[in-house]
Amino acid sequence: MPLILDGRYVPIRKLGQGGFGAAFLSCDRRTPGMRECVVKQLQPGVNFKPEQIKKVTQLFHREAEVLEKLGAHPQIPELFAFFALEPPTREEPIELFYLVQQYIDGENLEQELYSKGKFSEAEVTSVLEAVLEILDFVHNNGSIHRDIKPSNTMRSRDGKLYLVDFGAVKQVVAVGTKHSSENSTSNMPSEAVTNVYTPGFAPPEQTDGRAVFPSSDLYALAASCLFLLTAKQPTSFIDSYTNTWNWRPSVNISDKLANILERMLKEKPIERFQSASEALTALRKSKHSSDFSSYEWLMAPFLTGFEIGLLAVFLNNLFPGIGLSIVAIVLAVMVYAQYKKILNKKHLFIIVGGTFTFVLVSLSTLQSVPILGFNLANNHLFVAFFAFLLGVFSILLIGLSQLIYQLLTFVH
Repeated sequence: MPLILDGRYVPIRKLGQGGFGAAFLSCDRRTPGMRECVVKQLQPGVNFKPEQIKKVTQLFHREAEVLEKLGAHPQIPELFAFFALEPPTREEPIELFYLVQQYIDGENLEQELYSKGKFSEAEVTSVLEAVLEILDFVHNNGSIHRDIKPSNTMRSRDGKLYLVDFGAVKQVVAVGTKHSSENSTSNMPSEAVTNVYTPGFAPPEQTDGRAVFPSSDLYALAASCLFLLTAKQPTSFIDSYTNTWNWRPSVNISDKLANILERMLKEKPIERFQSASEALTALRKSKHSSDFSSYEWLMAPFLTGFEIGLLAVFLNNLFPGIGLSIVAIVLAVMVYAQYKKILNKKHLFIIVGGTFTFVLVSLSTLQSVPILGFNLANNHLFVAFFAFLLGVFSILLIGLSQLIYQLLTFVH
C-alpha cells in the first residue's frame, strides 16, 4: 500500500483488521489542520473466486453509496472519498478500493460497558432515544442497518452518540467468522456475504435468512439495551426449551421501559413497533407522562418526605444549628440515588422503617426538638404526624411539578 493514498491520505496506525480488509486512522494532508479520518481498505484474499471478489466489491461500493446518502445526518460518519488504486509492485494489475470517512474519537458502548459497568435505566433510555432518532433517518432513506449492537454505537468524547459500521467489509467479515471452521473463506458461497447478523442481537427472520424490515433493527436495538443493563449476552435470556425471552426478572427497570423493550423483542416482526418513529413516540410518551390512575407513583415521594421529617426531628436536636443542613444533604443524596435507580421502593421501606424505629426509641433522650419555629416535645405521635405531613407535602410537590410539565408539553 502506498505511504500516501490518492496523494493526500497518510495512514497513521491500524484501527482494525478483518478477513477482507483493514481500517486505518489517517490524516488528510490537504486540509489545513491535517484532519484525522478513517481509511478502509478492501483487499479480498488471494484464494477468492472471481464471483466472490465481484460480490465483495459490490458490497464495498454499496457502503460508499450508503454513507454518501446517510452521512448528512450529524450522528452518522460522513463520507469523504471513495477511490481505487493499482499497486505498482504487482505483476498482475489489480485494483485496491479505499473508502475514507469521518473519524469518531471516542469509544463504543461495549467498551464503555466494560470500563464503567452496567448502565442505569436513565442511561439506557438516553441511548435508546438517540439511536431510535438515527434509525428513523436511516429507515426513511430506504436503508436497514442489519447489525445494530453496542460495538456499533460510538460515543464521542463530547458525549454524542453515533451509529457506525454500515460497511461491506464488516458484513463479510462477520460471515467469514461464522464459517471459520472451514479454514478457507474461498469455500464460502458468494451470496453468503449478504447474510449479515450478530448472534444474540439479530432477530429470528435475519438468522433464518429471511427478509428483514425496519423492525429487525428495533429488535437488535432492544437486545443491545438488555446487554447494557445486565452486562450479559442477550442469548443468556432466551429459554432454550421454549425459545422465548425471559429477561424481566433480571433487570430493575420501570414497567414502562420494560413494556417498550418487550414489544421490540417480539418474535414476529408484525408484533413489534413498525418503525423507529413509532417506538420513539412510545418512549417519549412513557418518559413525559405520569400514571395518575395508579397510586404507585405516590410511594417514593411519600417515603422520602417521611424519612426527611424523621431525620429533621432527630438531627436538629442532636446538632443544633447545622442539623437541617445535614438533612438537606441527605435529601439530595436520596433523590440522586433514586434517579440513578440505586434506591428502589423496597430499599426505601427498609430505610424508613429503620429510621422510624430508631428515632422513636431515641425520643426519650431528647429535651426539645425545634423545627420551623415549633418545639416538638417527646411525643411519639406528634413526631410521627410531623413526618407524615412532610410525606404528604412531597407528594403534592411532585404531583404539581408533573402537572405543570404536562401542561407545558401540551401547550408546546
